[in-house]
Amino acid sequence: MTAEEYTELYERYLAGNATPREVESLLAYQDKFDIARFDTGEGIADQDAIKDRIYSQIVKQTNVDGQKSNSRSFWWSMAASLLILATAGIVFVKKQHSTVRKDVSEIAAHHKNILPGTNKAILILGSGETIDLHAIANGQIARAGNVRVKKLKDGQLAYDRELSAENDDRVVSFNTIVIPKGGQYEVTLPDGTSVWLNSASSLKYPTVFTGKERHVELTGEAYFEVAKNKARPFTVSAGKTDVKVLGTHFNITAYQDDPVSKTTLLEGAVVLSRGKQQVEMVPGQQAVTQNGDGGAIRLKTVNVEDAIAWKKGYFSFRKENIGSAMRKIARWYDVDVEYEGKMSHKVLGGTVSRTQNIDEILAYLELTGIARFELKERRIIVKGN
Repeated sequence: MTAEEYTELYERYLAGNATPREVESLLAYQDKFDIARFDTGEGIADQDAIKDRIYSQIVKQTNVDGQKSNSRSFWWSMAASLLILATAGIVFVKKQHSTVRKDVSEIAAHHKNILPGTNKAILILGSGETIDLHAIANGQIARAGNVRVKKLKDGQLAYDRELSAENDDRVVSFNTIVIPKGGQYEVTLPDGTSVWLNSASSLKYPTVFTGKERHVELTGEAYFEVAKNKARPFTVSAGKTDVKVLGTHFNITAYQDDPVSKTTLLEGAVVLSRGKQQVEMVPGQQAVTQNGDGGAIRLKTVNVEDAIAWKKGYFSFRKENIGSAMRKIARWYDVDVEYEGKMSHKVLGGTVSRTQNIDEILAYLELTGIARFELKERRIIVKGN
């Protein structure tokens, strides 16, 4: 079987069209082609360790015809499959051989009001007026000088410059779009720059860009596709880091409760400044800075798809510990997280759909063997093993 044939077969499985024999082929050739590397050519740190932990959990929770399976090779293959298929938000075990007896009903009983996030945001105008973008109808919702603020559809806000002798381009006010926990939103700025904002984030920007640069202020996480304008660079302040670009695609994560801030460049070039340090990035690089005072900018090469997985509707847990994963979950599902016992520093792997019910997300994480979870109202209690 060639790599192309295996990829085609894998896509047939994800589409639900693979026959039982084709599924057998996926398992038989998985080590040769290793879809668990996420089609990037870059391996996962401790990948075998992750599979071993999943294997151990399956053996504990599974009966085969009333008996525990004695075939380590079969169940290790199942563990590898779970790691592979987690990239599509799927937990799979062959029905004709076994049923994973992970009972998520106890979790599900508590999560009825814990739903995945949606398109919602609050717009704060320069006058101080607040507008609930989720509740208001599509169309023009405000204006400042010759700029109209319009809700295009659910999840999209845009600024439209209207040329008119009666309106003055010098009328500038600052708007702030605030994304609560459990929300996301896209805004097209007055210069045509598109910004996608993740949960628990905010962006402050002028209704008209004037002066020598186009400047905005970010807290939280956002993905930018900047409109090109060589005469007027686009700049972003995110915590203690400043980003300067002419026209490019990049993602910034600058949550105050994260230990670090990250800027990931997908296209173009940016210059980062922190204090007296200044570095220029190229596509495929990520700049990492410690939150708080001090700390130099560190550059590293990364899989940029991990940085924008949230924009495409996924959680990426690749090379992340349980604390980092739970902060993402807490923001998207609008829940609190508590920890009991000693937490593992082992890394996770895979990506999971952000449309999954919270019990499915937690069941997947629990299957890795890193921690156990309990839901009480809107609190997730993470229990170390």
